[in-house]
Amino acid sequence: MIMVFEYMSEFSGMLLGVLALLVIQAICDLSLPNYMSDIVDTGVLNGNVNFIVQTGIKMLLITFLSAACSIAVGYFASRIAAFTARDMRADLFKRVQTFSNPELDKFSAASLITRTTNDITQIQLLIVLMVRMLFYSAILGTGGAIKAISESSTLSWTIVGAVLAIVFVIVLLFYVVMPRMRIMQTLVDRLNLISRENLEGLLVIRAFNSQKFEEARFDNANRTLTENSLFVNRAMTIMMPTMMFIMNITTVLIVWVGAQQIASMAIDIGKMMAFMQYGMQIIFSFLMLSVMFIMIPRAAVSANRIKEVLETDTVVKDKLNAVRPREDFVADIEYENVSFCYPESEEPVLKNISFKAKHGETTAFIGVTGSGKSTLTNLLIRYYDVTEGRILVDGVDIRDMKRSDLRDKIGYVPQKSMLFSGTVKSNLLYADSSATQDDLKRAARIAQADEFISTMADGYDTHIAQAGSNLSGGQKQRLSIARALVKKAPIYIFDDTFSALDMKTDATLREALHRETGGSTLLIIAQRVGTIISADQIIVLENGEIVGRGTHRELLRSCEIYREIARSQLSEDELEQA
Repeated sequence: MIMVFEYMSEFSGMLLGVLALLVIQAICDLSLPNYMSDIVDTGVLNGNVNFIVQTGIKMLLITFLSAACSIAVGYFASRIAAFTARDMRADLFKRVQTFSNPELDKFSAASLITRTTNDITQIQLLIVLMVRMLFYSAILGTGGAIKAISESSTLSWTIVGAVLAIVFVIVLLFYVVMPRMRIMQTLVDRLNLISRENLEGLLVIRAFNSQKFEEARFDNANRTLTENSLFVNRAMTIMMPTMMFIMNITTVLIVWVGAQQIASMAIDIGKMMAFMQYGMQIIFSFLMLSVMFIMIPRAAVSANRIKEVLETDTVVKDKLNAVRPREDFVADIEYENVSFCYPESEEPVLKNISFKAKHGETTAFIGVTGSGKSTLTNLLIRYYDVTEGRILVDGVDIRDMKRSDLRDKIGYVPQKSMLFSGTVKSNLLYADSSATQDDLKRAARIAQADEFISTMADGYDTHIAQAGSNLSGGQKQRLSIARALVKKAPIYIFDDTFSALDMKTDATLREALHRETGGSTLLIIAQRVGTIISADQIIVLENGEIVGRGTHRELLRSCEIYREIARSQLSEDELEQA
């Protein structure tokens, strides 16, 4: 909860104003019993109508002032809570943006979404109640205790007993409920994860007729969350009747003891009525605290979950004295004895990888699934840092460069085509916001995307749905390639991005790439031999090691694994003609 107060400190001026309003409201509320006591003791007994009217007007004015303060406090409390939640969401989002892949692997997407939305909402609700009730109840309870003792110290034991009983109930419920509160957000994470998987994999679920299985999986998670919530809510519902019972018992005790003292002339009826009002205010302040204790356990768990994300240190960092790329940057890439092991994994994915990729040439990677091809390029983009060895770009270790400077030099097309909701134009401009319309058309022409873009009703202004769901796989791939080409980068990485293209489009696109990006370094990961057959250098990977290197013809003679892959895809005539 310290983190919440750190955020609230940004609005310290507004918070001090709220506290001042709460003090005024509490003073007003504490003044009313005194006026009531005066009316009972003086107005009624002496028949002083004018006194009653004047005192009544003062009470009305105090009541209106108290109501005005209450409205103002509610308004400012809402603003403080909303602004705090806004800043927390912004900081959380910015922090996640800095995460490298190891941190993203640690937190699931569903969990990060829950932390950014549901967890922060819990804290926002707590802040509203805390500003509105916690501070007010503390002021009211303290003031009420002082005023009650000043009215009658002999009746004070009744309030002390009531307060001790209320504290006991709150502490007992806190210890019963807190363990369930701790797992509440984890269960929400689980429910969100299942919902997200079902929405993203709906076509697969329907294809395998697994709707019943998924319904049962969701129902299990839903029931677990419901049962946990019911336990918490049922435990908390006991609190209010218990509090009301204690309040009523206290009222009876005050009347019973007060009646005896009135009979013995120790106090008068007005003081007893005032003491009763102050007693009710003290107990009411604890009732408000009990409402806070319903929210605090869950909000505390939420705060810890947000704190966990904010305090997670990024593994892949930029050095303070990072090297800036040269003006005459040359896109030569060199891997020197590179090995890599994923966090918390015992076996290395890449072992002692060494090769050079020169500018103006195409270097291709091929191998069976799981051989480490994508990991190889992920290290170049610094999604991860190498475990051993180093990667040089233009003769500089990429760990000595800022990640933003390095990635400015790379046009990347991921294995899974990812488009953003918007238009064709906005997706292409994602690579370079200053690109002209001619630049977009050039990139689309090279990527063989201009043909289907021109057939769309709105052309480059055609709407793209979330994740490009209104486009085919081949269209998404070509737009992803075009987006990378808009960047005009000295290095291009194509991670199996031609798999959804037919052979004719694939060949035309590769020819256009070779013609239009001749001065850049091209790194191509492919499963099809036909895609990389004309590459200047082909690197064959198996189990994270290089088992072959050379041109297509050289590898056919020297590398058995490449020969097997080639023969499984091409006929003998095609191999001879290549």
